[in-house]
Amino acid sequence: MTEKTSKPPVSAKRTSEAAEARLAAAAEELVARDSFGEVLAMVAGNAVALTRMGSDVADGVVRNLRLAGRRDVIALSRQLARTEDKLERVLQEVEALQEELRASRSRK
Repeated sequence: MTEKTSKPPVSAKRTSEAAEARLAAAAEELVARDSFGEVLAMVAGNAVALTRMGSDVADGVVRNLRLAGRRDVIALSRQLARTEDKLERVLQEVEALQEELRASRSRK
């Protein structure tokens, strides 16, 4: 059994190429207009707004489920940093008092 390669008729190919050329010209004309840029900017702005709204909704869901959200983790990290700073100051004071105690004992 032999397979015959089927080729589209020449007129169908020409029609297809002509339709493609007309479509390309119409698309170029559409993109060249100032209004296309404005619409594109509005679509991008709406996409950013939708992303922000989705993020806010996700944060609300996490908060309502009483899970630690991004804000909670950030607040805890700041509090931890403050606590570490205070602990470092207490440690420095304890070391200074130990030095004073050693100095006073060595004088006796």
